[in-house]
Amino acid sequence: MANSKYEYVKSFELEDEVMLPNLMVVRIDGRDFSRYCQVHEFEKPNDETALSLMNSCSAAVLEEFPDIIFAYGYSDEYSFVFKKTSRFYQRRASKILSLVASFFAAVYVAKWREFFPQKKLEYAPSFTSKVVSCASVEVLQAYLAWRQQDCHANNQYDTCFWMLVKSGKSISEAQEVLKDTQKQQKNELLFQNFGINYKTLPELFRQGSCLFKKKVDETVKHDENGNPVKRLRRKAVFVHSENIAGINFWNEQPSLYNDLGHFTKDIGKIEPDFIRSFQFENKLLPLTWVVVRIDGCHFHRFSDVHEFEKPNDEQALKLMNSCAVAVLEEFEDIHFAYGVSDEYSFVLKKESELYKRQSSKIISAITSFFTSTYVLQWGEFFPHKELKYPPSFDGRAVCYPTYNILLDYLAWRQVDCHINNQYNTCFWMLVKSGKTKTQSQDYLKGTQTREKNELLSRQFGIEYNSLPLIFRMGSSVFRLKEAVAVENGVVSGKKLEGEVAVDHCNIIEHCFWEEHPHILNY
Repeated sequence: MANSKYEYVKSFELEDEVMLPNLMVVRIDGRDFSRYCQVHEFEKPNDETALSLMNSCSAAVLEEFPDIIFAYGYSDEYSFVFKKTSRFYQRRASKILSLVASFFAAVYVAKWREFFPQKKLEYAPSFTSKVVSCASVEVLQAYLAWRQQDCHANNQYDTCFWMLVKSGKSISEAQEVLKDTQKQQKNELLFQNFGINYKTLPELFRQGSCLFKKKVDETVKHDENGNPVKRLRRKAVFVHSENIAGINFWNEQPSLYNDLGHFTKDIGKIEPDFIRSFQFENKLLPLTWVVVRIDGCHFHRFSDVHEFEKPNDEQALKLMNSCAVAVLEEFEDIHFAYGVSDEYSFVLKKESELYKRQSSKIISAITSFFTSTYVLQWGEFFPHKELKYPPSFDGRAVCYPTYNILLDYLAWRQVDCHINNQYNTCFWMLVKSGKTKTQSQDYLKGTQTREKNELLSRQFGIEYNSLPLIFRMGSSVFRLKEAVAVENGVVSGKKLEGEVAVDHCNIIEHCFWEEHPHILNY
């Protein structure tokens, strides 16, 4: 990042490394999926197609991230277990949990039509996620047992509940019938009232789905006689097991015990302290300005593959802005956002209690919603360009204690926009003129702002300050207070109060904030 007097704000960023030898598990959960299932008319109590979509997304996650060895999921949740020696993203929890949730959400949208060809995706799904740190393989065993026990209990309850509702009972009546019932009573209710033997229901519903990599014979080509040539490859496979935490299942899989460790005995009752540790959430400091900054993951490659214009692709920037607008419309506690290139910073109001200030939920919900919106809206901005593969973003949350430090953070990001955009404009003009990338880098080495402006003007006839504001200033996203929108001194039309707007303006100077005091309510 570029150097500036505002860089001191980086000192407020805290490291959240998961220390070795702890095992890392990323657990994702559908955000408000009860409503999501209702809107999309999923079958109750289980929609097999929706579960298959979740499983397909988890398989894509294992293919994308080689360090993930094992996954277990049911309903709208999935847990991903990293190999014990993983140093993925330097084991930074915020980056890891946001990246997994982001990629999962992107794949979910990208694959929707494959699984629901006749059903419109009404709105972008999103997921919350967290990193669960397991001090040993025994703790991991307890975690997996806990999640599968939840699968058993929740599915049995939901099966009874929805059978009662379908039989004519109201929701409250069904809840009252099931209140305080035990496992055996629920089994009897299903069998006696509905002729259902719970144990004969599909394993997918009762046991959840396991996914792990194992060596399988795979045809890689055919010889000159047409015979298949096979090679051993590590490939993700699905399994349904009644006890994923049992030694009989785990220790029969070399890929699991080699990368994670052996289970030495079957687990009985799960220690309450273990469950409390699995549920623990870090909270952000109260009464501070929380900024969630998301960054595109490997977006140099993404922009090359999708042939974005260099140095700036206006349509790609407008897509990013549209996603940011959607985020502000989805999360009322976000009052301002600033974006440039493949990054966006979202500012929550100082007194926000979003997710009780649990950092992992805030980061993952915003990042995954932004990503799924990006995929959902791709066709609107690139109607003639296929999305070759799902993008992903990582995120982090930083607390800034004062209003002035928050403004310095935003100024830092806009200074970066100025410096990086000017450099990139010079660089790509040199490349387009025939120089190699190395020659262009050498040519620009050590040059100052004035020298770059002169280069653009003399060699390419470009006045840098006349380039579009969206490139030079970045994009600010906020809710309007005034009922009338004014652009360059001209009334451009009426805007509804509270409507989210995008502007390209100077946020380094305090005059912007003095003219819009309602944005940060300071």
